[in-house]
Amino acid sequence: MSALVFERFLSTPEMLAVFSEASVVQTMLDVEAALARAQAAQGVIPDAAAPVIVGCCKVELLDVDAIVNASGRAGSLAIPLVKHLTAAVARVDAHAAGFVHWGSTSQDVIDTAMSLLSRRALALIDRDLRSLIDSLLALAEHHASAPVLARTLMQPAQVVSLGFKLIAWIAPLQRCRERLHEISKTALQLQLGGAVGSLAVMGDKGPAVAQQMAVDLKLAWPQGAWHTQRDEAATLACQVGVLCAALGKVAKDVSLMSQAEVGELNEPTGVPDVAGNDRGGSSAMPHKRNPVACMVALAASLRAPQRVAALLAAMLQEHERGLGNWQAELAETAGLYLSAHGAVKALTDAAVAGLQVHPQRMRANIDSLRGLVFAEAAAQVFARHIGKAQAHALLEVLSAQVAACGTHLRELCVAASQSDIRLRGRLSQAEIEADIEAAFDADLAAQVAVRAAAAQLLALRKAADFPQ
Repeated sequence: MSALVFERFLSTPEMLAVFSEASVVQTMLDVEAALARAQAAQGVIPDAAAPVIVGCCKVELLDVDAIVNASGRAGSLAIPLVKHLTAAVARVDAHAAGFVHWGSTSQDVIDTAMSLLSRRALALIDRDLRSLIDSLLALAEHHASAPVLARTLMQPAQVVSLGFKLIAWIAPLQRCRERLHEISKTALQLQLGGAVGSLAVMGDKGPAVAQQMAVDLKLAWPQGAWHTQRDEAATLACQVGVLCAALGKVAKDVSLMSQAEVGELNEPTGVPDVAGNDRGGSSAMPHKRNPVACMVALAASLRAPQRVAALLAAMLQEHERGLGNWQAELAETAGLYLSAHGAVKALTDAAVAGLQVHPQRMRANIDSLRGLVFAEAAAQVFARHIGKAQAHALLEVLSAQVAACGTHLRELCVAASQSDIRLRGRLSQAEIEADIEAAFDADLAAQVAVRAAAAQLLALRKAADFPQ
């Protein structure tokens, strides 16, 4: 129970509902119903048996708790499910009960159900990812030219615009969305192979049954069982993991820029959590504004690599049916979707949609460095007259003087242009000051951002919603 509590607080009610016990069991029953319909249509089972089986494939007719509790001893959730379904059908028609799960195997039902559950999970992720990208694009447009520090190796580097910084968050998210759409076309597929993948019990009708089931369930038809061929499922999982990392990148930057001593961004205030309390408060310190939406996304980005690694390890499945590795894959897949939606939903609802931007603080942080972030620009100005190496060496000296005495780099550069024999008379004060200005660098970055934002917006509008 405690594990469930901690899982819930890092995910969403919607995704938890997708992978709830009742939802998983009902989805497996949907597969059994599709199997019966297809087999009756192809003459594999009697026509009269199918409607009875389909009519009993309702989760409310079965004891879900008993099925789940028995699954550990049985080694599969499908075994007790088929037993309970068969009993339910037998109460209506004893003859029809003999055709439940005909020629299929546990992995067929569970893998196909996981494809259906994954499609629902991806639809939720896609919906909120689209909203997140849209919100970020709006912020990038609104703050396209706002100067902000670019930081490399956790240290101030140069000046860019906030729009430029936001595009670096948006582009990977948009690519992840596009790849998930593409990969899911083949990865979300039917599984039907029977005991060892050959569909032997169904004879020559097997492929037609599988194809009809795929159409019925709106899944890809792989034209063969993939019981131990896990490359498509693993590829999809890897991309979900990449998405978690891309979301974590956004959360990492927002949380760093939200530190009180930085103060450039803040998650919105007055956003309630599921209990109706303001998010981000502290049990001990009333002044705290914890970036809890970022926290959820960062937690997902930390957990996803281990889940993806487990899924890659689980590809090494023995012969025609894996022992332990396939079973591990199921749990890790569900956990990956729980984390991914928790991350994207947290950033969409509680961070980006109402993200507080503080342009004055961004400018103050630039000014506090007394021009050091323009050292490269100043070196380029001097390099036109004394060469790159000598200009770089000169700016290293001047930068050290800024740190030591607190003088602005602009003043030291102007003084150097007048006192250094190599530069005297070659540069005006106006030329130096023009290149040591935050707005100049920010405008250049904004031009890049505006072009990139237009491309990302076009891609967002062209992309279809994820199929339900």
